[in-house]
Amino acid sequence: MTITRLLASAALVAPLAAPASAIELEVSHWWTSGGEAAAVAKLAEAWEATGNTWLDGAIAGSGGVARPIIISRILGGDPMDAFQFNHGQQAAELVEAGLLLDITDVAEANNWEEVVNPPSLLDACTYEGRVYCAPLNIHSSQWLWLSNAAFEKAGVPVPANWDEFAAAAPALEAAGIQPLAMGQQPWQSNLAFGAMAIAIAGIDAWSAVNIDKDESVVMGPEYTRVFEAAAQAREMMQGSDVQDWNQATAMVINGEAGGQIMGDWAQGEFAVAGQVAGQDYTCLPGLGANAVLDTGGDAFYFPLQDDPEVTAAQKELAALLVSPEVQVSFNLAKGSLPIRGDIDMAAANACMQQGLEILAGGNILPSGDILFSPDTQGQIEDLMVEFWNDTSIAAADAQQRYADIVANAD
Repeated sequence: MTITRLLASAALVAPLAAPASAIELEVSHWWTSGGEAAAVAKLAEAWEATGNTWLDGAIAGSGGVARPIIISRILGGDPMDAFQFNHGQQAAELVEAGLLLDITDVAEANNWEEVVNPPSLLDACTYEGRVYCAPLNIHSSQWLWLSNAAFEKAGVPVPANWDEFAAAAPALEAAGIQPLAMGQQPWQSNLAFGAMAIAIAGIDAWSAVNIDKDESVVMGPEYTRVFEAAAQAREMMQGSDVQDWNQATAMVINGEAGGQIMGDWAQGEFAVAGQVAGQDYTCLPGLGANAVLDTGGDAFYFPLQDDPEVTAAQKELAALLVSPEVQVSFNLAKGSLPIRGDIDMAAANACMQQGLEILAGGNILPSGDILFSPDTQGQIEDLMVEFWNDTSIAAADAQQRYADIVANAD
């Protein structure tokens, strides 16, 4: 994807060279929900504890809203000092255009090659042997979040997997409870389908499609079951009239919905609401079917600046983000997993502990941000929005269109 099309689409380790005086850095991100704001505050607190100033540049909306704004500012000559993107190819054009700061010296001084786990996250920050971003966390999308109170009201046990959840839908409806909560942001339907693909098609079929780009597997029986299940889930979400993902999470928190397919960042919302994992809500990684997680998440990039003191401060912030202290404080608040395997996460709740066990066991997959270009991701997202919102589209028709996209993926 070209820059033009991007614009058109909507113990702390000391830095190599500390700035001579306190520096204010403007940091752009799209973390604006209650749980996200609590997490980003941990970053701001850590940065300001160094004597510097964090100028928060939160952009309301999803990454799809924020990324074009960030890119536009950089290309327009008014760059922020640091910005959040997801792991993968989203910043590739900016790196190739020479607009981002090379922080290889920070990575080498702080031994990122040894501490970043999985190594693919540092690889995603690397272009032609040079490091351009600081990986911050691991977010996985394959989670089903359940309201224990909703199932108690419906008189059925809390499900242990997706099939049991689908089977409980009639009882939830009879009790006046929305079975499946889902917001209307485009990426949410795409996320739900991706999580169902891993849970229902299985790892081998998922890998053949997403890694090998084998469209014949899309048309095989494994993915036929996925599209049929997605059509069923589409019926279960009817009546979920909210826009944002965290509004759908709130439906689960309040017992208004039985469950939500959402990434592990939903934990931040449960935490802000004072709910306890295993007591008030249940989490099912891999939708309870396949205990495997992808390794999406966030990284920070640093636009080139003319002021050497600002550049030094950018490198100081990069080192800070990967430091053990910040890795613990931020990820505990965010609900994400740390990118370091050498830190103490004993304070993590029951759901995070499940994720940590899966990560430690190596049961991980690369995320779509890494496997598909922004163009291909956009095509898949468009298809999923149309499919989930138009019940007249047959599962078989969506399956064929999905196969065509995979066949031409870049």
